[in-house]
Amino acid sequence: DIGHVHPLSRVQHDVENIFGQMGFEVADGQEVESEYYNFEGLNIPADHPARDMQDTFFLKNKHHEKLGRMVLRRQSSPVQIRSMEKYGAPLRIIIRGRVFRYEATDVSHDTTFYQVEGLMIDEKISLAHLKGVMKEFLTRLFQREMKVRFRPGYFPFVEPGIELDMSCI
Repeated sequence: DIGHVHPLSRVQHDVENIFGQMGFEVADGQEVESEYYNFEGLNIPADHPARDMQDTFFLKNKHHEKLGRMVLRRQSSPVQIRSMEKYGAPLRIIIRGRVFRYEATDVSHDTTFYQVEGLMIDEKISLAHLKGVMKEFLTRLFQREMKVRFRPGYFPFVEPGIELDMSCI
């Protein structure tokens, strides 16, 4: 056979199917975003240290009268804000797509990459739910039982900050 599914497309399809089976909807968003949705709406004001961590691609001569300068989104999180505004709670979504960061490239960094993030809002949701969702997701993705653990991690844009470790396959 000529041709095949690109590895990134295959992983994206698998991720969407797994989370879909777990009751999550896939939310899409625009890659060109306003400063408001890319920063302020995510509790990252102009003087917040998270704005210094990665430089942003600002678009020349592009400005929204109420929402600020236009940028290439640095994370897919603006879709969280837009989804909460549109649907309210409860909400269970994953967001996937390209993001852009103005930084030096090397073997583990590029200016454009794909990101997947999730958002679950409901009563009585805890970090235990997050851990269970991630364990189930990774078990389904790798098609074998996966062990996971949380470790404290510092991220200036979220509190509490945690990192997820998984068993080696």
